[in-house]
Amino acid sequence: MKNIRNFSIVAHIDHGKSTLADRLIQETGLVEDRLFRSQILDSMDLERERGITIKSSAVTLPVVAADGQKYEFNLIDTPGHVDFSYEVSRALASCEGVLLLVDAAQGVEAQTLANLYAAMEHELTVIPVINKIDLPAADIEQTREQIDRDLGLDPDEAVLCSAKTGQGLAEVFQAVIDRVPPPSGDREAPLKALIFDAIYDPFRGTVVAVRIMEGRLKAGDAILLMKGSAEHKVEEVGLFRLIREPVRELSAGMVGYVIAGIKTVSDVAIGDTITLAERPAAERLPGFKEVLPVVFSSIYPVAADDFPALAEALEKYKLNDAALTYQKDSSAALGLGFRCGFLGLLHLEIVQERLEREFDQSIIMTAPSVRYQFKLKDGAELIIDNPQDYPDPISIDQSFEPYIRASILSPERYIGAIMKLGLERRGENSQMSYPTPGRVEITFELPLAEVIYDFYDRLKSVTQGYGSFDYEMLDYRPNDLVKVDILLNGDKVDALSVIVHRERARARALNMCERLEDELPRQQFKIAIQGAIGGQIIARTTISAFRKDVTAKCYGGDISRKRKLLEKQKKGKKRMKMVGQIEVPQSAFVAVLKTDED
Repeated sequence: MKNIRNFSIVAHIDHGKSTLADRLIQETGLVEDRLFRSQILDSMDLERERGITIKSSAVTLPVVAADGQKYEFNLIDTPGHVDFSYEVSRALASCEGVLLLVDAAQGVEAQTLANLYAAMEHELTVIPVINKIDLPAADIEQTREQIDRDLGLDPDEAVLCSAKTGQGLAEVFQAVIDRVPPPSGDREAPLKALIFDAIYDPFRGTVVAVRIMEGRLKAGDAILLMKGSAEHKVEEVGLFRLIREPVRELSAGMVGYVIAGIKTVSDVAIGDTITLAERPAAERLPGFKEVLPVVFSSIYPVAADDFPALAEALEKYKLNDAALTYQKDSSAALGLGFRCGFLGLLHLEIVQERLEREFDQSIIMTAPSVRYQFKLKDGAELIIDNPQDYPDPISIDQSFEPYIRASILSPERYIGAIMKLGLERRGENSQMSYPTPGRVEITFELPLAEVIYDFYDRLKSVTQGYGSFDYEMLDYRPNDLVKVDILLNGDKVDALSVIVHRERARARALNMCERLEDELPRQQFKIAIQGAIGGQIIARTTISAFRKDVTAKCYGGDISRKRKLLEKQKKGKKRMKMVGQIEVPQSAFVAVLKTDED
């Protein structure tokens, strides 16, 4: 056990975590050079397309130290985006130490700090690593200063390396051997294994990733999942060596996987403890604290018959992404679906794409919304995340919406454009600092609701792609909020309702009406599209009817013949309007989410 090291690589976005993991894997010879590809631990298509890490992934590396000793490194590569910080906290629970990467050119950034606090909460050994020292813009002394000032770590202990060129790798290996403590735990004690991830394999059932805290586990053992007390028989245990590699047994201190023919996904909970059925542990390991969703949206199948398939896909998806929350929901316009909670907009996009790609689902998503608080006149307090649950406006005393602190990093020349965008989105208390010459960091406090639509896309376009955006939740603040409904010929389309600030209500309603006008197909009768707050109409557009020229065959003669034909057409249109149903196509829901600037 003294030759095992469990550690994780954490850092801000794009500071080189996956590249360092690549170099460590290459250095230990786990993959032949001809089979090697960059970002080798990012196995999902989506990760490779976007160039980001979404899932933390574990790998076991055989390492031979300078003195000839053989070590086993369990390395967990983690995501950097704030939306996936939950993945990071789960990875840290199975480690004894972390490599905290800092980019030598960018210095300490928001997620660097957040990850340091997470590592301290788990009482892990933190090794600061200054990466990208080969860059022409690298300023090692300045970065050391920031590590001392902002992180409170000893700058002299920082390891210098370049994950791209492989310079300084030997020092990184040595630092892990010398400074990360070996795992503790008794091999002979009753088995305790922490489930930190799981994935559904259609051929083998659920594959569970575990960190063995105490005891040992081998094929043939009868195990007990302590949360649901379900019993299963272990078919295979093994290590992650890029592919799953079976071994005879896993013992205390090791990180590996367990296949036990777990057919139903609902049996496995991330953070649960596995123990042996005949010799169970006294109590469960402390799991992970529940994560609170920030952005909410409803997902509906395009065809109503696909609802059971969507339910099954979400259940399997939840196993691999414990941060997603969902519950059943229904809408008059779209039928049965699910109300889902996400950690942020990127998380929402990834869930949508993975459901479509990996689970072959065709889905419609409603406009994303945030969680609002309402104080009613009778003293009651309400928290809602779905515009359909908006209380009666007469009973509301005060309404509150969540605020965030957004920090935007960009080259200096875009200050004006960023300030304008921030003020457009009701930003306040803006502050500026200059972390490095030529780069500026602007922080705003602004409502989360203003960010969840297209803030990031707009920021990218005004800064020509150079702006990076990061945020943290602040608090709830009082604001004048109203619910805007969209009516088609007087009928509400509940899936298009949104809660907005009163000042923004008319602009938003008009924008939605115009989008729908472009998307809805014309009918034989007029369609009135209206935006309303309660009973008050605040915006309207009209789609005119197809007009058949009924007077074409009427030539000459008395005018009354012509009038008679037009009257007959008018009556027919009136009757058609009474029975005519307006179908809202999926493209219309997507179009409403877009804004003018797109």
